[in-house]
Amino acid sequence: MTSRDSGINNNPEASWQLKSKQLPIWVRRCGAWATEVSLILLSGTVPFYLGQLGNIGNRSVPLNPAVAKTTEVIANTFGIPLRNPNQKVTPLANLLWSGALFAPVVIVGWQLFLLATTGQTLPKRWFKIRVVATSGNSPGWNKTLVREGFGKWGLPMGTAYLIWRITGAFPSLGILFLLGGLTSFIDIYFIRFNKLRRTGHDQLGNTLVVDTCSCQLDSNPFSLNDTEKQVSTATIVLSQKKSESFDLWPWVRQNPGMTLLVMTTVGMASVLGTIFGTQVYIQNQANWREFKQQDNDLFLALVNKLSLTSNQPQQRRVSVLALGSTKDPRAIPLLVDLLAQEKEPSILDGIQQSLVSAGPTALPELRRLNQALKNDLESLSYGGNTQEQLLVSLRIRATQKAIAKILKVYSGSLKNVNLSGVDLGQITSTPASFTLILENTDLSGVKLRGAILNQASFKNSRFYGPGKDNRLGTFDDSIADLSGANLIEVNLTGTILGPVVMQHADLLRANLSKAKMPNSIIIKSNFSSAKLIETNLHRANLTEASFTGADLGSADLSEANLYRANLSKVKAEGATFQSSNLRESNWQGANLSGANFSRANLKKADLSLALLTNTNFQNAQLQNANLRNADLSLADLRGANLSGTDLKGAKLAVPKPNQADQFLANPLDIFKSDHLRGVNFNFAKNLNPNQINYICKQGGIHEKCSGN
Repeated sequence: MTSRDSGINNNPEASWQLKSKQLPIWVRRCGAWATEVSLILLSGTVPFYLGQLGNIGNRSVPLNPAVAKTTEVIANTFGIPLRNPNQKVTPLANLLWSGALFAPVVIVGWQLFLLATTGQTLPKRWFKIRVVATSGNSPGWNKTLVREGFGKWGLPMGTAYLIWRITGAFPSLGILFLLGGLTSFIDIYFIRFNKLRRTGHDQLGNTLVVDTCSCQLDSNPFSLNDTEKQVSTATIVLSQKKSESFDLWPWVRQNPGMTLLVMTTVGMASVLGTIFGTQVYIQNQANWREFKQQDNDLFLALVNKLSLTSNQPQQRRVSVLALGSTKDPRAIPLLVDLLAQEKEPSILDGIQQSLVSAGPTALPELRRLNQALKNDLESLSYGGNTQEQLLVSLRIRATQKAIAKILKVYSGSLKNVNLSGVDLGQITSTPASFTLILENTDLSGVKLRGAILNQASFKNSRFYGPGKDNRLGTFDDSIADLSGANLIEVNLTGTILGPVVMQHADLLRANLSKAKMPNSIIIKSNFSSAKLIETNLHRANLTEASFTGADLGSADLSEANLYRANLSKVKAEGATFQSSNLRESNWQGANLSGANFSRANLKKADLSLALLTNTNFQNAQLQNANLRNADLSLADLRGANLSGTDLKGAKLAVPKPNQADQFLANPLDIFKSDHLRGVNFNFAKNLNPNQINYICKQGGIHEKCSGN
């Protein structure tokens, strides 16, 4: 007798399809949606992270402009900080990041093409569902773009973004994702109120979602009635009613009187509006020409007066001051040209005051003249007479005072002002002496690349501030650029530098105590003999920077990058270098008592002759580090990796009084601690017997310790 089960298809694929049919269609819609999004995200994130790994080595090519611009737009839209947009990368990273940009575009385009022409993306085909127009055909491009571009993504995400920006939730990305999920859920929840089981984007696109096997519509996931019957696509098409449309031409024929009245009213309003608008425009133009003529007459009168009173300094001074208050765009270039030629000191002061009255618009011309006069003074130093040198110095001082006053008066409103290469350094010669004092001043966003600012005082000033969104930590933050600047002996005590760019800057003997400069870019800068007491340099990039003889007492350099930095003879008592990159850095003769190097990377670092008493090296990477003759008294080395570490002559205990050359203290038990307990010294180099004896008695691990 034949069994009933003999006719069952044992094909695994058919079995999977049978199981998939048992799932409600709305569950498969969610699965298809999640798969579509995952494909797009993976196509971008995978090459992006591969590019991160490939961006190690010779960074010799500029970042692809399309990638850079896209990154800038994304950062601007979502308030994400953007650092170093003009970065150079490796060719491999450039290729992979370009792929991360274009791959999602290709995936999205291909899926939209399939949806428009067949009604199924690849994930929808896998989950056995199809999008159709109400006629039962494929949706086509118009319906697809409306459904996907506007209905599914544009409207929900646009609404979420608008709420995010206007309610003060910006720039919290977590809240944005929450709002996006909420608006998407609302779009889906429209299915609860629609007999055709259509979501919001289906209604906007005038489409339906059906099962490809049964041609049935989506069930209602929010319905409590499990026996609710589904309606076939054909029934829906037949039951739909066309909305009655308004036909203009029959209405016009039926209502000729009303049509004539409307047309007459509209025509009269148009004529009157045109006449009135024309009169207003003509009058405004006449007023503008009159004011323009008055300004021109005033400007010409002042210029004429300057030439007529060339031998009357007081009247010339009055004319110069009046020029600064005019709105004529020719006034500032004229004043700057006068400053470059003037010989009378009192007139020079008048021109300087007039340029200050003109405001920030005078800064570009002042910068140009300042640089020109600086070159003239350098040329005169090789053969010019003393009187001429003094005159040029007075003119430079006038430009310096004008720039300084404008920066002070317009503090906080000088975003992106370019003063690169300007000379605002101290002048000690009399009567042209000048020292820049800009304390408690907002200089955020000012570009001072290559500027000469030696011995200036910026105490408690700000070089970092919010942009138009009035929030710190977003894309449009105003960050000063001090790259290559001469900041010798500058007073930056208590300044807010934030993520300032200060590459190749010279801060010799500068005072940066209590300055706040986390995330700053200070590559190859010179901090020799500088004071950085309690300075915040958290996560700063200090690659190859020089700190020779600097005072870093209690400074915060946690997670900072000090790769190949020179910190010889620094004083860094109590400083924090937790989790910092200190590979191949030089600390010869440094005083690091009580410093925190926990989890720091000190591979191949030179710590010879350094004072490391009570220093915390817990879980630090000290592979191949040089600790020759270093004082490691009571240093905490628990969890540190000492493979290849050179400990020749290093002191591991407090020496006995008056016996500085003796390795072990007497009695030893007084200094017993847990700082070396469990520390593996088997792979350390150049340990002498006394050191090994002390290590063993302190609970350290070495092959020569008894019991190990």
